[in-house]
Amino acid sequence: MFFKQNDKSPDAQGPQVVTLVHDLLTQAVTAHASDVHFEPMADAIFVKFRLDGQLQTIETFPAAWSQNMVTRLKVLGGLLTYRNDIPQEGHIVWPDCDDLRDMRLSVFPTIHGQRAVVRLFYRRAELFHLDQLGFSPAMGNRLKQLAGQTQGIILLTGPAGSGKSTTLAAMLRFILSKEPGKSIVALEDPVEQQIDGVTQVQIPPHGEMTFPVALRSLLRQDPQVLMLGEIRDAQTARIAIEAGLTGHLLLSTLHGGSCATALLRLLEMGIEPYQVTSSVIAVLNQRLVRCLCPACKKPDAVSGCRSVGCSACYDSGYQGRRLIAELVELDGDLRRALLDRCELDELQNNLLRRGHMTLRQDGQRLVADGITSREELNRICPEE
Repeated sequence: MFFKQNDKSPDAQGPQVVTLVHDLLTQAVTAHASDVHFEPMADAIFVKFRLDGQLQTIETFPAAWSQNMVTRLKVLGGLLTYRNDIPQEGHIVWPDCDDLRDMRLSVFPTIHGQRAVVRLFYRRAELFHLDQLGFSPAMGNRLKQLAGQTQGIILLTGPAGSGKSTTLAAMLRFILSKEPGKSIVALEDPVEQQIDGVTQVQIPPHGEMTFPVALRSLLRQDPQVLMLGEIRDAQTARIAIEAGLTGHLLLSTLHGGSCATALLRLLEMGIEPYQVTSSVIAVLNQRLVRCLCPACKKPDAVSGCRSVGCSACYDSGYQGRRLIAELVELDGDLRRALLDRCELDELQNNLLRRGHMTLRQDGQRLVADGITSREELNRICPEE
């Protein structure tokens, strides 16, 4: 807890709420939280930090404080303070920390008042390059070889918050390091990392310049490498496939739980199997697992190391995260299975028969090295 109950007055107004909100956001930055939730309930407002992917309740305040706290956030984010009945989004300028790149505020009306979420984005210089992301040596080398291709589609899949955008940015930086003059254009919503040497275009959520419109126009701008923040619909998928078939290297993300699921999603979007097999060259599926806190982890005879919890890790037992991944490259057998429109189970069995390394198998190296726990790996990749 960062604030003691006896420090609270019956109401929070004026300078007091200004200081309170500032202190909470400062604490979130110091803890490297990725999100701060202000969640109003009938009798209280809960403040939660997302630390290493997990939400933790940090403090609870009286319900009477809720409106003033959210109003202060809206002032910081440049939102309409007198509109409490509509969703609003904005940016908070936070000059106190050089490591912080952006703060994005989202406010949403609920039956107990306005719910606010602040997303925090950091400048992580240690995650700029492929070699820094934590891929196994073999997979890292193979990704570099794939990034050197001149044509085709490389898809990244995984849930939100699994580091896909960071991997895409690192791949673009690698391409530029090998061929500095290459024409690279990225379409994003929003732009999460600025990359020197890449033409980055932010696609507004509402407007005439949608992903399909921008992508089709950019194909006439003579790009060599294209990066799409996400393939969201059938129209975007069709244009992406066209780009992959006409001499462009295209990198993008597609939501899915596995490499096989991502490939089948393209078929579900109406893409013909022969177009998928002719354009997609590889699919990377990744997750982030929490690392055991170095200050409090203990050896365990059964699982190697286990979490304990201390003040350094907010009693979670974990601090920081590491990447695990699986990579599927399309070969003859896999292409034939897609052309036959096989079911998901059959496609996954096809991968296993040829010795495909799964996410769980990749995560075992982190357990063996005492970097994460078996419990954490089970949470991210449950045993079959």
